Amino acid sequence: MIKVIDNIFLSQKIRIKKKYTNKELKLYQYFHKKTKFYPEYVIILNQFIFLFVNNDIYFEAKVHLNSIRKQLEKKVVMIRAENTLIKLLFSFFPDPYIHDIKIEINEENGKKIKIITIYFLSFEERGIAIGRQGAYIKAVNEIFEKYIIYEKKDLPITLKCKLLNL
Repeated sequence: MIKVIDNIFLSQKIRIKKKYTNKELKLYQYFHKKTKFYPEYVIILNQFIFLFVNNDIYFEAKVHLNSIRKQLEKKVVMIRAENTLIKLLFSFFPDPYIHDIKIEINEENGKKIKIITIYFLSFEERGIAIGRQGAYIKAVNEIFEKYIIYEKKDLPITLKCKLLNL
């Protein structure tokens, strides 16, 4: 169960700040040619291409996702460009069912960090959320670390995915 203070933290406004590389600019134009829509942001991390699209065009653009994935050599993920932290969290994990979210403050290597733990009901859903060898959750954590600007960020944030023990 989410506490009131956690609810306030998760409801905060966020935005994405990004300087584009040439490759990302080319993907921006490619996405527009393919879908007739412009993405809000394009981020390339490791084997992933994150395409952030406006909520209004999400379903229309998602129709093209399979053909985009076939043409590009990386794993392509389409994310809804949200402006609150909680909505963005759910956008990064659209397929698995998120049962609960808990926030705690831990101290690692002498530094305090805020850990947002996302709980899933099955091992399969947790596996989808973290990706092969944890690649997806590592990429999402990197996005939260490098590109997300928080309204009320007081500590560094780390996301974790766990299986809920009922």
